[in-house]
Amino acid sequence: MLKEILANKENYQPGLSIDCVIFGFHDNQLKVLLIKTKYSDKWALPGGFVRVDESIDDGAVNVLKGRTGLQGIFLRQFATFGQAKRNPVEFSDGVLAFYQIPLVEGQWYRNRFVTVGYYALVDFLQAVPQPEGNNEIVEWIDCNAVPELILDHKEIFDKALETLRMELNLVPVGYNLLPEKFTIPELQRLYETILGRKLDRRNFLRKITSIGILTKLDEKKSNVAHKAPNLYSFDKERYEEVLKIGLHQGW
Repeated sequence: MLKEILANKENYQPGLSIDCVIFGFHDNQLKVLLIKTKYSDKWALPGGFVRVDESIDDGAVNVLKGRTGLQGIFLRQFATFGQAKRNPVEFSDGVLAFYQIPLVEGQWYRNRFVTVGYYALVDFLQAVPQPEGNNEIVEWIDCNAVPELILDHKEIFDKALETLRMELNLVPVGYNLLPEKFTIPELQRLYETILGRKLDRRNFLRKITSIGILTKLDEKKSNVAHKAPNLYSFDKERYEEVLKIGLHQGW
C-alpha cells in the first residue's frame, strides 16, 4: 500500500494525514479498533492520507469503510495534531526499510505530517476488522487495556475518549453502539462505561426518557434469569434532530 501511495504521491496532499479512533461496545466494554504491523512492536490507530481530490471528511469516511466495511456511521472530527516532531524521521525510515523502499524514493513519506483526528461510533457486531494484506493484525481492544501505541497515537486516543465523554452531555450516544433493540439497563451500562463511573438508575431513566429519543417496544428481553425488562429502540428521526440541536443536561 505504501509503495503504491509513493508511486502516485502527486494524488495525495503533502504533509496531511488522518487518524481514526473507532469505538465499539461489547460485553459491557468500550473497545477501540487497533492495528498491529510487522514493522513495529507497538499498536496503531487506523489512518491514511488524503487525496487531493477529496475532502478531509471523505478521506476519514474511506478509512472507516476500509477498516470496518461500514458506511453511514457516526463520525466526528475532534482535534488536529501538529507537533513539530510528531512523526520522527527514524520511525519513517524504519517503515521504509521494512518495505525495502530507498530513502530517496520515500522522501515524501519522511516529511512532517499534520494529522486530523476523527472518532467514530460503530456497531461492534456489524463491523468486520479488515487488515491490509498479510503485514497487519486488526483487533478490538478494551479501552481500559490499550497497549503502547506508535508516535502520538496514545495522545490522539486519549483526546478522543475525553471528547466522547464531554460530548455525552451535549448529544445522545447509543444509536451506533447498541443493537437495534436494547434495554434501559443496557443503555445505562453503555453510558457508565464511557463515563467511567456509576449513574443513579432512577435519575438516568428520568433524564434519558425526557430526551424523547426512545421508543418502548411491545417486547421483553428473553433468556434472562429475573423479571424480563422491556425492550426499546431509538426513534431515528428524533435522534437525528437532537444530534443537531444538542442536549442541555449533564450526567
